[in-house]
Amino acid sequence: MGVLTDYFRAADDAAAVKLIEDNDGSPGPFSDGTALDLLYFKGLDADVTLGKLVSLARGVEWTVDTVDSHLLWSAEETGPWLASVDDATRDTLAGIAPDRLLELSARWQRIEEIDSDGPDDDYVPTIEALQGLAQRARDAGEHLYYWICV
Repeated sequence: MGVLTDYFRAADDAAAVKLIEDNDGSPGPFSDGTALDLLYFKGLDADVTLGKLVSLARGVEWTVDTVDSHLLWSAEETGPWLASVDDATRDTLAGIAPDRLLELSARWQRIEEIDSDGPDDDYVPTIEALQGLAQRARDAGEHLYYWICV
């Protein structure tokens, strides 16, 4: 069993919380067929794993404050939870240049939380997906959010 982390975009905190509350504590899928710009991951928490990608993209050392996230909603003490991701993180992800994808993938997959010895390009699709979501959020004047469930 692992931690499920779904990333999505919304206009603001109130809209993100409403989305979760209107869907019984989940970001999707919606029973009415509503589509949400959503990425499903396992084990890609914002503060550490995503934070380390962001630090690599920025060329700085990772700290627990690399990603500024804030808890917005919780069903109960054991989750699920909804948190926001700061716009600086969104903009860093959105700004990853295509010519850096392979380098970032090779370095990111070797962090302790991933620890993969696969080909250097294994995480290019994940980075591209995060980059695309962040770009769409930035271009629409929206923000990034993540939903976590154990």
